[in-house]
Amino acid sequence: MSSKTFEVPNISCGHCVMTIKNEVSDLAGVQRVEADKDTRQVTVEWDTPATWEQINDLLVEINYPPASN
Repeated sequence: MSSKTFEVPNISCGHCVMTIKNEVSDLAGVQRVEADKDTRQVTVEWDTPATWEQINDLLVEINYPPASN
């Protein structure tokens, strides 16, 4: 299983958190999605067939792109 924690600067409310959780959870292979509106941190755990590229692309598509590191 892979896991990644990252910042999403566009998180501003509980609705943002729920959107991220619902959309990313729908990807095949995603096991867990946690997001915090106060820290703007998101943690995603996934197995195949999901990939980080798919998760990142989806976040960009729904206007919650991860911050560049």
